[in-house]
Amino acid sequence: MPNLRFSPFRFWIVPLLALGPAISAAQAPAPQPVTDQETELGQEVYKQLRAKGEIVESSPLYEDLKPVADAIARVAQPRYPHPFKFFLVHETQPNAFATPGGNVYVVDSLLYFVKNTEQLAGTLCHEVSHTIHRDGVALMEKDKKIEEREVAAAVLLGPTRAHIIAIALLGKLQSLGYSRDAESKADVTGSDICAEAGYNPWGLPWLFQDFQNADVSHIPQLLSDHPANGTRIQTLEKHFRDNPSTFSKFDRDPKSATPFSVSKEAPVVFLRADTKGEK
Repeated sequence: MPNLRFSPFRFWIVPLLALGPAISAAQAPAPQPVTDQETELGQEVYKQLRAKGEIVESSPLYEDLKPVADAIARVAQPRYPHPFKFFLVHETQPNAFATPGGNVYVVDSLLYFVKNTEQLAGTLCHEVSHTIHRDGVALMEKDKKIEEREVAAAVLLGPTRAHIIAIALLGKLQSLGYSRDAESKADVTGSDICAEAGYNPWGLPWLFQDFQNADVSHIPQLLSDHPANGTRIQTLEKHFRDNPSTFSKFDRDPKSATPFSVSKEAPVVFLRADTKGEK
């Protein structure tokens, strides 16, 4: 298999008013209201991303993401008390991460990176599993000591405790702070969710296999983590063998996958704090 290369792609980034009625692009969902500590932390992370101008408010890319995300949310929802909501964000590396409270953030470039629908579904199922397992909350409880530079930066803004914690959590989620055990468990639960949603759970192993032959400099953050991709593949394969009633009907051959592609000139409008106010 040839080494993978991540090619640059183009966005049309335009002011919302400039679009006028000519373009009616799908919109980002409204964030979940604060009802407990998890939604409070989730909203603070949302505010951080919005303040950085990274949340995509409007883009046809949502139309590509929505069918897969909706199918996964329907299956995953009974396992978690808050609604799952999927947001596109713009960052340099293909990635995805979930926060307490039900928000799942998908980096727009991931939609260009995956080869098929099953790889995208596998990634989303993995992320909602972190939320179901409350790994983000556990991550912060395990690391009570927030780095001094993060606290110092936050205190200047007069934030709440949740705001300070959110700054630290966002950094950890974007730099892969989960343990080996948490990653493996999210893989397994994610495969169960994918199967129940009707997506071939081999999508995630296919993605891992692709990256075993990829140029290291082009490996997305969501897969340059731990445990090693080979170990993760073995864990999933064993899970599939141990549960034939669930997984035997799915074809392990990547040639059976459903190709996934999106427009490389999709117009993108970013959500700004001063245009929407506090949500």
